[in-house]
Amino acid sequence: MAERNDILGDVDAEPEENNPAIPAATVVLARDGRSGLEILMLHRTSRVHFGGMWVFPGGRIDPDDYAGSRDVHAAARNAAARETMEETGLIVDPAAFVHFAHWTPPPSTPRRYATWFFATQVAQTPGVEVDGTEIQDHRWIHPGEMLSRHGKGEVDLAPPTWVTLYHLARHAPASTLISTLDAQPARNYETHAALRADGIRVTMWVGDAGYETLDADLPGPRHRLVLHEGAYEFENTVEIY
Repeated sequence: MAERNDILGDVDAEPEENNPAIPAATVVLARDGRSGLEILMLHRTSRVHFGGMWVFPGGRIDPDDYAGSRDVHAAARNAAARETMEETGLIVDPAAFVHFAHWTPPPSTPRRYATWFFATQVAQTPGVEVDGTEIQDHRWIHPGEMLSRHGKGEVDLAPPTWVTLYHLARHAPASTLISTLDAQPARNYETHAALRADGIRVTMWVGDAGYETLDADLPGPRHRLVLHEGAYEFENTVEIY
């Protein structure tokens, strides 16, 4: 079964021979609000890629983001800051970003983005001004509440966004979240996707018993997201977060 807004494509199809991942970057903006830890989530319009999904600010890395350098990591920081300003009107300092993850989708994904994930703490900010073209709405929300709304079918989330929110929800306040992410090595999520025997899609990462063979039913360690219709289930017996 596929997510309501599917991004994985047909996981059983032969991958395209020429489907390179496009470099991109996103940033989690965290603050301490009235409900505790709050994360800025943006609602993409139906007219763009990932249309209708709730996401963190971000987008593809443009040539200008390199600023005359060949350093893709620095370009990723610049891209995340630029996209944040374009999508929300907020100015953030890329030098203050903590790099905590890198995600690469499976070859079956129709449009693949290899994405640097950053995080930074922000103070109580002025009003967010979405551009109305790519972004139609925004919300400061606790990560756990966003996951709950996904489980109820109220919002769409891509698997990387869901997993990120799952881990963010374990930490508070914002300063503790950022310091915890900064103290850990950035995790590399090279995603493999497969179907279980019951037809449920599974995305797997290093350490999962079925990761190398794409056998989602192989018994053993688990490091995966099970994409039940509407409500996801994270299974992890190999990594401590």
